[in-house]
Amino acid sequence: MSELPQRQTDIGPPSYKDFLPPVIKKNYGQWKYHEVKSPGVMVHVAESGDQLWTVRVASPRLLSTDTIKDYCDIADNHCDGHLRFTTRHNVEFMVDDESKVEPLVNELKDKGFMIGGIGPRISNVVHTQGWVHCHSAATDASGLVKAIMDELHDYFTTKELPAKVRLAVACCTNMCGAVHCSDIALVGVHRKPPRIEPEKVKNMCEIPTTIASCPTNAISPDPKEKSVKIKEEKCMYCGNCYSVCPALPISDAINDGVAIVVGGKVSNSRSNPKFSKLAVPWLPNNPPRWPEVVEIIKTVLDTYAAGARKHERVGEWIERIGWERFFKLTGLPFTMQHIDDFTFARETWRTAATFKH
Repeated sequence: MSELPQRQTDIGPPSYKDFLPPVIKKNYGQWKYHEVKSPGVMVHVAESGDQLWTVRVASPRLLSTDTIKDYCDIADNHCDGHLRFTTRHNVEFMVDDESKVEPLVNELKDKGFMIGGIGPRISNVVHTQGWVHCHSAATDASGLVKAIMDELHDYFTTKELPAKVRLAVACCTNMCGAVHCSDIALVGVHRKPPRIEPEKVKNMCEIPTTIASCPTNAISPDPKEKSVKIKEEKCMYCGNCYSVCPALPISDAINDGVAIVVGGKVSNSRSNPKFSKLAVPWLPNNPPRWPEVVEIIKTVLDTYAAGARKHERVGEWIERIGWERFFKLTGLPFTMQHIDDFTFARETWRTAATFKH
């Protein structure tokens, strides 16, 4: 009996194997080593002797159709139509011969794309939607990323750091970015609970769903107003209720701002993966350039670059010198917000009498 043809379906994504360049398909799982040739160029060498040359460029993440067309044209001209996006929104163009690298690099430069991000440097900034798309954003992702990278782009293109540094921006604590596990990251924070608009609640919202949306059980019914009540001491200002009930707006131009967290990583090299920890509890939204935020990010990065050992990530450097010295070296104030008072915080507390100075 002959085999049945594979069923065509639109359920789930297509197999990634259908989009691999031929040299990767041929040598899949048989790569011998890789070598970083320059800040934006690296080569993988297979056991067969085949080579895969990669050129990496930064992307703004929120892309125009014109930019996507430029990417596709360059991939068609030099890479037989193949390209890939990394998990941090870098764009990588891959060729199978060294002679193809220089023409590819020249066209990328002519188009104005920034080449770099490979090796001990800053990679492209992963970020969330911000004011452009998201209804619960406490800050703007695209604006912050633009302001930060205008200041730090040399660390993407030429300057080296002790190890790779991953930056991230999330516009609220729902955090659809990688803020919880990046070396230096920003997270938008609301400081006031949602405002209740009773007339709109009863016409626009489903009360049980709104109550169920709160992760801290801060919302309860208000039968008198045919609305809801919010217990402020329980509210953690996440804005999740606004996602299901538009009559509970949480955005606040005065009190919304940015917190900075540091020391996270996904890699298990040299030490276990780490969650980011609070460095600055709140800074004001000051668009379009966010000078206070950018200054502190640069201070932390420069202090790390000056004091860390080779291959030491930001979190590993802080753990080695101690948080006391981190705050002293960076000049950041230690505040009451740095003290973890979460219900299960005891599991994270340092309970010994040893301190590093």
